[in-house]
Amino acid sequence: MHSLPIFVDLRGRPVILFGDGEAAAAKRRLIERAGGRPVGEDDGEARFAFIACTDDAAAEAAAVRLKARGLIVNVADRPALCDFTMPAIVDRDPVLIAIGTGGRSAGLAAALRQRLEALLPTGLGGLADGLFAARAAIRARWPLAEDRRRAIDAGLAEGGPLDPLADVGPAVTPDAIPHAIDDWLAGGGEAPDRLVAIRLRSADPDALTLGEARLLGRADRLYHRPDVPPAILARARADAAREPCAAPPASPGRGLSIDLGFA
Repeated sequence: MHSLPIFVDLRGRPVILFGDGEAAAAKRRLIERAGGRPVGEDDGEARFAFIACTDDAAAEAAAVRLKARGLIVNVADRPALCDFTMPAIVDRDPVLIAIGTGGRSAGLAAALRQRLEALLPTGLGGLADGLFAARAAIRARWPLAEDRRRAIDAGLAEGGPLDPLADVGPAVTPDAIPHAIDDWLAGGGEAPDRLVAIRLRSADPDALTLGEARLLGRADRLYHRPDVPPAILARARADAAREPCAAPPASPGRGLSIDLGFA
């Protein structure tokens, strides 16, 4: 990764905005939308700054001044001066999806955002709120963290009772969300233990089929040959155990295990 994506809580916090014109107005709207307070350069409490001005020398000088004070700075249209870049944002509050290109192409990020906007139901945030409200019930139903994670994965999986991208389901019918979650809790929903073999045809991760990529993204652990490249392993969830070996054990473990090697 070229940078670490993070979500920063700006609610009630001062954020320096330097510049004028439409670019600065857009940054002001963004800061205020996130609950921040746009302030001038002299504010001593701010930790983040947006610089949006057309003059290159003025923008660079402001960046130098603010960075010298320890602020984390974004300079509009000048990625080389940025400590952080702004992604294209899909907002399904409280669900946020950020698409970044490291400043390479805002147009590409915007195009991807438009595609995702069409895919994601407008009521998706309601599903997140419903799951948050049901935390105590979920913990009571699955006291062990590992069991709880697998049950949630199964519930939210494609075709699952809480599938967030279903054509008709809780994500697109917000009034049904509490009932759908109650039914899911009552029904259990743990994914069965299984071992799935994936035989790679290429060291290129883009050669993975959609089904293979989905399996890697859901796996609890990977039993992989030592020659499987890191770029392939990186397609698995970050918290999935990775076990280099010649073959998986007779009892691979609970949940979804992947036997990963070249064909």
